[in-house]
Amino acid sequence: MRIMVTGNLGYIGSSVIHQLRKSYPDAELVGMDLGIFSHCLTGVSSTPERELNYQLYKDVRNVTESDFEGFSSVIHLAAISNDPMGNTFERVTEEINYKSSLRIASLAKSSGVRNYVFASSCSVYGAASESAKKEEDDLNPLTVYAKSKIETEIGLKDIASEDFIVTCLRFATACGFSERTRLDLVVNDFVAAAITNGVINILSDGTPWRPFIHIADMARAMDWAVTRESSNGGTMLIVNAGSDNWNYQVKDLAEAVAAEIPGTNVEINPDAVHDDRSYKVDFSKFRKLAPDHQPQISLIETIKELRDGLVEMKFSDGEFRDSNFIRLNVLNDHISSNRLTNNLEWTTES
Repeated sequence: MRIMVTGNLGYIGSSVIHQLRKSYPDAELVGMDLGIFSHCLTGVSSTPERELNYQLYKDVRNVTESDFEGFSSVIHLAAISNDPMGNTFERVTEEINYKSSLRIASLAKSSGVRNYVFASSCSVYGAASESAKKEEDDLNPLTVYAKSKIETEIGLKDIASEDFIVTCLRFATACGFSERTRLDLVVNDFVAAAITNGVINILSDGTPWRPFIHIADMARAMDWAVTRESSNGGTMLIVNAGSDNWNYQVKDLAEAVAAEIPGTNVEINPDAVHDDRSYKVDFSKFRKLAPDHQPQISLIETIKELRDGLVEMKFSDGEFRDSNFIRLNVLNDHISSNRLTNNLEWTTES
């Protein structure tokens, strides 16, 4: 078995590699990544890429069919990975998140790849009603990032076939400690704020609903999808990936963090502009199709893991939102230092 993981040098990639190596100890695992965030290591003494057979440094916009020859599966993580980056780099997000995702799928299919796993997002539901959203419900994307995920899902329907099984995992919002931890995710942000400042400032009114999932549980879902048969969900599957138990209002998340980190105050801005990105998600289809790969990590376990990981790092930066723990800051620093172009390509001076 040979498995390619694109975008493996980001926040989620290390968890995916760990899971795949555990499940398939004899598999050939290869990573493909441009390397923009490869230096953003947290709490480790060696890189997680040690578990790979090979690391390919390449822009997913420049792949060729030969890059995928001999692989049985491709897990496609590479993307402009959140709303702030997507809004700042709209054209690049279209190129990477949408066009490149479809091109990779087409090239992978032509080269004989059997399974293609696409990391989609529950953010496609956007502003939703009180009922938990199922896969067939109406979509209401509010950001460039969310729209790119929908466009890719639509395009993949024309590529999927009996010999090319596509699984689009609509993931809940990621959280948890990683070898490349991000703090521009709500649970991670709250824990970092509690540790450094003793105060969690909720930038909305705290009422929006969101589903969440630990990155190790995301990896478990991809582990399932990487060998999924068409008899279990069809040749083209779109499925919400997460747990019904992990639908939370933002204010409840903050209170949970405060309960685990004594001395933390939670402050809600009553005058904040309402955040329309509010949705609960139904994960019943995922439970039915992947009963052996369900989420295992609880919110409290995640908070404790983040707390312990940051404390062990002696993390104390109260201004962390201006640091390289925020992915948009990393991109801007690369650009201002003339390492990256505005098109997010390495310069000749890099």
